[in-house]
Amino acid sequence: MMKAALMYGPNDIRIEEMKRPACPEGGFVLKVCAIGLCGSDIRNLTTDSKKGRYPHVFGHEMVGMIDEISETTKNYKVGDRVYVHPGNHCLECEECRSGHSENCVNHESYTDRQGGFAEFAPVTKAQAEKDSVYKIPEDVSFERASLGEPLSSVYACQENIQVGFGDTVVIIGAGPIGCFHSRLAKLRGAKKVIMIEINDQRLEMTKQFGVDHTINSTKTDPVKEVKELTNGKGADKVISANPSTQAQAQSIFMARKGGIVVFFGGVAKGAMTELDTNYIHYHNLWIYGHYGANSMQVQRAFELAISDEFGADQFITHVLPLSMIKEAIELTRTGEAIKVVLFPNKEKEESTCQNN
Repeated sequence: MMKAALMYGPNDIRIEEMKRPACPEGGFVLKVCAIGLCGSDIRNLTTDSKKGRYPHVFGHEMVGMIDEISETTKNYKVGDRVYVHPGNHCLECEECRSGHSENCVNHESYTDRQGGFAEFAPVTKAQAEKDSVYKIPEDVSFERASLGEPLSSVYACQENIQVGFGDTVVIIGAGPIGCFHSRLAKLRGAKKVIMIEINDQRLEMTKQFGVDHTINSTKTDPVKEVKELTNGKGADKVISANPSTQAQAQSIFMARKGGIVVFFGGVAKGAMTELDTNYIHYHNLWIYGHYGANSMQVQRAFELAISDEFGADQFITHVLPLSMIKEAIELTRTGEAIKVVLFPNKEKEESTCQNN
């Protein structure tokens, strides 16, 4: 048996005992030593995401130690410290072979299997054999390694749109992802990073991540402010990293002629965004939707996340036991936390994981 955060319905999360997962053939059982709380987790936990198919265990930003392994599993052993990316690209379909494994047509949906908000989680054969598992160096903490997953999509986005030297980048949304975007944009050579957000506390926090200018969109016109900060031209790249259709609609007016706008954050299912396509047309704008990362981007993002250069520890404002998952959700919602990492196998100061 093990403890897990079981979701019984929207906002109904209970810490209960459940059966420990069996070891998958060709895979292994992970002792979850740290797991990040993602915005998509919060959305899943607070809405009828499973459409009545409960109870369910979510959580996908997980790292830990291999506790049990199938006899047919290669390259790993019990005791290995690993990061498990939730996606498992087949590396065989047309999308994977073309370099776009983020669009793999044969991947398993991670929300259909038991997640990592539990003391133990199953890792399938497909994950273990393909490109989902990465060993964590002994001198890297579990909480730092847990940022590999959320950073992967941010890394892929900025690589795809070629954020680079001299760019002015607008980021709309100062959540964990927006903060990752600001730090990465600076590392890639952006000259000016402008952060737009509705929470003053979050805006103040972002200054430590390379943000040059902050705008509270509830107090001033963000489009006007961006234009003033760019001598009337607009930004080279605008990344809307939030769930707001209004923010998406406004974002196109913040880009310069020939600029790029990315819809990074997902909005509520069924919500529609009205866009001035005439403006897009005559200003020669490129509009992208972004989701996921290909296999190489996942690997490089993990390497960056565990490096001193990225400074992952700055983003982790709260480390809590799994039993405080409800408090973690509230800390994130109010903006008091940037990134919350949960320890499923740790209560107070006692831990069964040998974390560095």
